[in-house]
Amino acid sequence: MADIAPRTERRYGTRPTMKDVAARAGVGLKTVSRVVNGEPGVTPDTMRRVQEAIDALGFRRNDSARILRKGRTASIGLVLEDLADPFYGPMSRAVEETARAHGALLIHGSSAEEAEREQELVLAFCARRVDGLVIVPASDDHTYLEPEIAAGVATVFVDRPPGRIDADVVLSDSFSGARDGVRHLIAHGHRRIGFIGDRPRIHTAVERLRGYRSAMAEAGLPVDESRVSLGSTEPERVRSAALAMLDAPEPVTAFFSGNNRVTVTVVRVLNGRPRPVALVGFDDFELADLLSPGVTVVAQDAAQLGRTAAERLFRRLDGGADEPARVELATRLIPRGSGELPPHDGPA
Repeated sequence: MADIAPRTERRYGTRPTMKDVAARAGVGLKTVSRVVNGEPGVTPDTMRRVQEAIDALGFRRNDSARILRKGRTASIGLVLEDLADPFYGPMSRAVEETARAHGALLIHGSSAEEAEREQELVLAFCARRVDGLVIVPASDDHTYLEPEIAAGVATVFVDRPPGRIDADVVLSDSFSGARDGVRHLIAHGHRRIGFIGDRPRIHTAVERLRGYRSAMAEAGLPVDESRVSLGSTEPERVRSAALAMLDAPEPVTAFFSGNNRVTVTVVRVLNGRPRPVALVGFDDFELADLLSPGVTVVAQDAAQLGRTAAERLFRRLDGGADEPARVELATRLIPRGSGELPPHDGPA
């Protein structure tokens, strides 16, 4: 039986160092440093030996000390509500691509719409010395960030404004978008329009409800509070709210839904009802155009939200000293059929 050379045991978490490379190549640490950093003063033969040692050991340069000497860690943190929400996918990708273009790494996490968890994540990122933060806020009090911002951590909020501090924020125009969506339903003859939205403490939910009320007031239509429901976007809650409006003595003939998760549940509730009910939803969602009828939506550009926030963040990091700004991006109404259905009286 052939002898088998003993394997060198290496524990997880212990990486080869420049000292290991130097010992294997038979050169000094300074020589390895020059090769690793592309500096002159190394002969081709020595460079070859060092490179062979690097390849054999699987050595990777540790950039931590180098980037800390420059005062930057080349990383930014992104805190979202929920990474599983389709709305946040394009936003996260846009932030990541912008960070990459600036030579930075993106670290992200979900707050699960919990203020305490948001703060834990943000401070954990700061403890790891991220250069900047992009935050979809769950909290309504961000004074805990003041020491970090004072210490130089650039911070931009996105989708919702921060609470109790002055900072850059990039938003969609939720008020105008919702007003346009409800105006669209009114223009197609609807008077009994239900609104189902997210939790009332969330900025976007409040702004979209405000847009709904504004459109109704413009048209001289009273708002029946039994046709307004804010709360969790959990399917059972939304389903219960929708059925209550549909089964009322004077049922709604149309819905305006406050976000994509609410819209999906309302679509399921309306499926198979004996009478058609019109629907306009805030936020586009996958396959909305393939349903029958297609779902009319007020679309916001999640990728542009992320890109704009990240670009503003890197302008801050590059020395931009202008005052914190509020940037609002326009929404777009996309008619597909569900929002153009005429009203039908009687049980839906």
